[in-house]
Amino acid sequence: MKNHSHSHNTSLGQEAFEPAHPERFAAAQKSTMVSIIINLVLTFLQVIGGFFSHSQALMADGLHSLSDLLSDILVLYANRHGNRHADANHPYGHARVETAATMILGIFLAVLGIGLLVAAALRLQNPGEVHAVNPLALAIAVVALIAKEGMFRYMLAVAKRVRSQMLVANAWHARSDAASSLIVIVGVAGNLLGYTFLDLVAAAVVGVMIAHMGGKLAFEALEELIDTGLDAEEVAAIRQTLLDTHGVLGLHDLRTRKMADNALVDAHILVDPRISVSEGHYIAESARNAVLSKHHVLDVMVHIDPEDDRQSKRNIHLPNRPRLLAGLVERLSDLNIAEHRVVLHYLDGKIDAELYLPGEITSQQQAAKLQQQCDEMVRDDPIFRAIRIHTHHAQK
Repeated sequence: MKNHSHSHNTSLGQEAFEPAHPERFAAAQKSTMVSIIINLVLTFLQVIGGFFSHSQALMADGLHSLSDLLSDILVLYANRHGNRHADANHPYGHARVETAATMILGIFLAVLGIGLLVAAALRLQNPGEVHAVNPLALAIAVVALIAKEGMFRYMLAVAKRVRSQMLVANAWHARSDAASSLIVIVGVAGNLLGYTFLDLVAAAVVGVMIAHMGGKLAFEALEELIDTGLDAEEVAAIRQTLLDTHGVLGLHDLRTRKMADNALVDAHILVDPRISVSEGHYIAESARNAVLSKHHVLDVMVHIDPEDDRQSKRNIHLPNRPRLLAGLVERLSDLNIAEHRVVLHYLDGKIDAELYLPGEITSQQQAAKLQQQCDEMVRDDPIFRAIRIHTHHAQK
């Protein structure tokens, strides 16, 4: 039995956009717009200032800020589309739009970083062409450092408050930018002190940092896209939550997979095989709600097992109810089973049947005789393990 979360779907995409997580959406939009404005100003200052002050390191950092600007635009797109409700084509929602955006951003940064590294390395081969930089480059680098560190602290606080993986990634990207600006300051200062090659060395280091960050983001996004599970500690916690649910006797085949900032969980729970279907469903719903309330999980699919699939024999080869009842009618010809309640238990490769006969038409002596007949019938039967006769009196 599998249980699915319910969501409100839009009709043919005609309704106005309503984010699935309004607080996260609004916070991401606001923080990203702040980042766009800052990176737009920094890109202009660093690229133009680096060009006129002859600082390769400052220009490299300017291209880094440009990549931030482009990534911010990508984040805005992903934040809007990733917060849409589930629909017919995306029954699990659109959260992985964030993952795809993170992967695209990572690949872009890796390529940019490698390009900057190669360009700096080629210029270092001709040290005679390296010129002293203008002190203006140092002032711009200091301004960039202050702006990026402030932006990092602001964005990380917002990301932690709304628990967004993509915003955390963007915040640490801002921190890497601050680190790169610090390296630029060192390179430019060294150049001004007479070590002219340090400006190009700083540009190369910035390229390595950008490439490293991009590769890390792309790899983490790839792990999620190939359904990497949660870490062992979180899986153990989810397992314990399921086992603590009243009515759950055991658990196996617990599987998890990341879904942006959430996770999807599948589990097989073991319940008493002789309880009603509705009670089994209630236990499954209780287990599912417990996981949803205690863990950062998007949805839980719970399969109910009356026995441990890993140890018991398979039941799929056994006949279905109509065939079984037809066989019982034929073998117990003096009893019209179709008119009475029959409960079937498919357990460990055989069937236990319970026949409920009204006491008004079946005496205790007749029931005992019928029970003896059934015991003899199932002694070497390949299908039935037991058939139990129950008598009851109808309530008036």
